[in-house]
Amino acid sequence: MSANQQITTSSGDTRVIGDTILEVNSLKKFFPIKKGFLKREVGQVRAVDDVTFRVRSGETLSLVGESGCGKTTTSRCILRAMTPSSGEMLFHQKDGRVIDLARANRSQLRPVRREMQMIFQDPFSSLNPRMTLLDIIGEPLLVNGVGNRREREDRAAELLKLVGLRPEFLSRFPHAFSGGQRQRVGIARALALNPRLIVADEPVSALDVSVQAQILNLLMRLQNELGLTYLFVAHDLSVVKHISDRVAVMYVGQLVEFAETEALFHHPKHPYTSSLMAAIPAPDPRKRGIRARLQGEVANPAAPPSGCYFHPRCPHAKDICKQESPVFEEVEPGHFVRCHRARELKLTGVPKLDNSGAVSASDS
Repeated sequence: MSANQQITTSSGDTRVIGDTILEVNSLKKFFPIKKGFLKREVGQVRAVDDVTFRVRSGETLSLVGESGCGKTTTSRCILRAMTPSSGEMLFHQKDGRVIDLARANRSQLRPVRREMQMIFQDPFSSLNPRMTLLDIIGEPLLVNGVGNRREREDRAAELLKLVGLRPEFLSRFPHAFSGGQRQRVGIARALALNPRLIVADEPVSALDVSVQAQILNLLMRLQNELGLTYLFVAHDLSVVKHISDRVAVMYVGQLVEFAETEALFHHPKHPYTSSLMAAIPAPDPRKRGIRARLQGEVANPAAPPSGCYFHPRCPHAKDICKQESPVFEEVEPGHFVRCHRARELKLTGVPKLDNSGAVSASDS
C-alpha cells in the first residue's frame, strides 16, 4: 500500500492501516528425520512449505488452520526463535531500513527485537514463578539497558495500569493471579519496549470463554491506542472473525487461501476453507444443521501427496489436482488461493446476518 487507509472497527473506533511492515516470501522450514546408529538423514518434515504473505502496519493478520499445519512454526521463524530453511522475511524498521530476518545474524537481530515481541499461548508456563511482576515486566527493559531501576519501576507500573491491573501488584508473584490476569501480565511484558509488531500465538485458547472476550477487547483497545500490528495465530474461527482484518489459511505447511476477513468468511474460494466454515457452530441453539465433515486424515508433512496436498480429502478433486501442484495466485483483487478450480467452484461460507440476526436474502 502506498497510502494510509482509515477503517472503522466493529467497536466504532477508527484505525489507520499503513504501508507494509513485514514481507514473507517463499518461507520454508524443514526438520530432518534421522534414523540408524549413525543418525543419517532419511527424510524431512515440511513444517512450513513455501509461505508468502504481507503484513500491513496497523492491521491484524490471522494465521489459521488445524493443529500441526505449521502456523506456530511460521510465527517462530518470523521472530527468529527458529532459523528458516530458506526464503526471506523482510522487516521494515521504524527508521526506514529493511532487514531480512532470515539471513540476519545475532548482532543484527538484537536492535530489531525491540520492535517485535510475542504473546505466548499459556499464561501459566510463560511467566517465571520465581520472579515478581516487576522483574517479569521490567526484564526486557533491563536486558536492553533501558532506564535505571526507578525508571523501570515507573514503566512497569504504567504498563500494569494500561492492561487493567493495579500497580500495587508489582511486588507479587504469578501464582497469586488467575489465568486472565497472568495473560495481562504477559501482554504488559510484550509492550515494555514499545514494539510495532506483536506475534500473538493463540493468546486466548487457554482461557475461559468469558475471559477470552476480555483479553480480545484489551488487545483491540491497545491496538487502537498504540498503533500496534498483530500477527494473530489461532484455530478458533469465531475469535479470528472478530479480531482480524485479513486471514491466511494454512494446510500442511502451505497457505491455501489469503483474503480480507469478510471475503474469506462469506465467499471462500478453497474447499478446505469452506469445510472450516461449515464446522463453525450456528449461534442459534434451535438450529441443528448437519455439519459437512471432511473425509480422511490430514496429509503427512514428512511424505505429502503429489499434486495438491488437499486432494485426498477434497470432494471437488480432479485428475489435475492429483498430478500438478496448484499455484498460489490472485483470483480476485486481494484474494489469493492455491487451488486449480478456484475460479469455477461456488463454495459455501458463513451466512451474513442482518441487523436482526436473520440470514440475509442473498445468502439464504
